[in-house]
Amino acid sequence: MRMPTIQWYPGHMAKAKRLIKEKLPLVDIVFELRDARIPLSSANPLLAELIQTKPRLILLNKADLADPRETRKFLEFYDRLGFQALAINSLTENPLIPILDKAKKSLASNREKEAKKGMRERPIRALVVGIPNVGKSQLINRLVGQVKAKTGDRPGVTKAQTFLKAGNGLELIDNPGVLWPKFESAWVGIHLALVGSIKDELLPLDEVVIQGLRWMINRYPERLKERYDLVVKAEDDPIALLDAIGQNRGCLLSGGQIDYERVYRLFLHDLRHHQFGPLSLETVDDARSI
Repeated sequence: MRMPTIQWYPGHMAKAKRLIKEKLPLVDIVFELRDARIPLSSANPLLAELIQTKPRLILLNKADLADPRETRKFLEFYDRLGFQALAINSLTENPLIPILDKAKKSLASNREKEAKKGMRERPIRALVVGIPNVGKSQLINRLVGQVKAKTGDRPGVTKAQTFLKAGNGLELIDNPGVLWPKFESAWVGIHLALVGSIKDELLPLDEVVIQGLRWMINRYPERLKERYDLVVKAEDDPIALLDAIGQNRGCLLSGGQIDYERVYRLFLHDLRHHQFGPLSLETVDDARSI
């Protein structure tokens, strides 16, 4: 699968990277938000290099949109790797207490050393990072209890550096700008496009939709059947399925030909607006290939 060359680090992205390095000495821990539907693709491969030995808490946000079976497997996977990880839904819940519990576990040895030196207990300071559309600003607003960070459903909404008190001894530094992912493989771009974390114009829409349909056929055929009133079999060809969806939903041009652009938009709308129910686009097994 060929992927177009995309410049992920224009001036403002490079600035965000520099500011992360500047803020790291000021914090105790990094809260890395990922999309629970794509925990692998929504991880920035440069983050480990940037934070080095700084403790990290992986937050799988939008967990209500993901397949709970796969999310549970990912949490077990990260635990085996020695990472603290937590599944959250910042849209409807305030995860302050479980986040604090996990952060305290990550920092236990550091805090013990500080106590032995006679240092007073101080707030936990965390730097919040994440790629576009993982709900970073939404989480900060939820933790702080009021609207402090801009939110939106388009990549790159967060713009300004802020320092916020979340209560219960937690202070947050909001990373300015977005930390874009580097495409380690073609699948990373496809997965990010499917959930809307990158703009549709960046990748061929037909390829994105075909790969998304192929995944649905293999993993969630019953969801396609329910949504589009179709008989879906494991051996079905995604393009033939596109034709069937187009016919069923009346996505036709004059002369009765399939309006593929409308079918692409229809499928992406249904996927991004959760019309198929909770689903995951990645499994732990993908960690070897993505």
